[in-house]
Amino acid sequence: MKVISNQRMFGGEQLRIEHPSESLQCVMRFSVFMPHGLSSQNPVPVLYWLSGLTCSDENFSTKAGAQRVAAELGIALVIADTSPRGAAVPDDDSYDMGQGAGFYVNATQAPWKAHYRMYDYIAHELPQFVATHLPVNANKAISGHSMGGHGALTIAIKNPAQYTSVSAFAPIVNPMACLWGQKALARYLGDDRSEWAQYDSVELIKEHGLSLPLLVDQGTADEFLAEQLLTENLATVLSEKTDADIRFQSGYDHSYYFIATFIEEHIRFHAKYLLA
Repeated sequence: MKVISNQRMFGGEQLRIEHPSESLQCVMRFSVFMPHGLSSQNPVPVLYWLSGLTCSDENFSTKAGAQRVAAELGIALVIADTSPRGAAVPDDDSYDMGQGAGFYVNATQAPWKAHYRMYDYIAHELPQFVATHLPVNANKAISGHSMGGHGALTIAIKNPAQYTSVSAFAPIVNPMACLWGQKALARYLGDDRSEWAQYDSVELIKEHGLSLPLLVDQGTADEFLAEQLLTENLATVLSEKTDADIRFQSGYDHSYYFIATFIEEHIRFHAKYLLA
């Protein structure tokens, strides 16, 4: 583990960490806020955050304003990058493919399959690395925004024993039915749509249900709501789940202004389960 930056913040530490990734076959960076500093005597639970298209690990840590509440509650924030990085990693000229757009899947198609295994990295490798190198306990929750909300939901649905709760801001809930998802899933996974379903929250819930508490916030002024996010499709498949709260926030868009407005409520939602 290589700490490449460390700032004092709200009595804790905001770090940026670099490490070699076996899953992604490249060097990866992630950010972490430790509420009481690095002390093996005081392990804390973790909220994992997954960001959206074009983002890195730095967007959430600098724009969301989450550290104050995490410090108060005693919760670590682990903020992952959105894709593998580096000169040897395949990329694409469009913003919604390649570096910055890993879609939290395990790619099976060339040229992506050697590096683009973000599902394995987030679901398995990164938590194992964090548990080995940082003073955290076994309690984990997961959240994310847009493409990262898609990742948080699919990973939580498929690994319910790993997490206490899941939340999302403006998630891509039904990628098989929107252009962002169709493009990424086809190129990363091939043309067999049955392979796509394992990374589609709506399809996964239809097949497996959702056993974790869920909070979703979606802005009604989000320019991507009608064609890309399809939040109503998620609401439909969860209509009978009593601990799933899908909130439509009037006038809010897709930006980090939206996230900053409601992030405290999401952290406190997760705290009910992480600290139980």
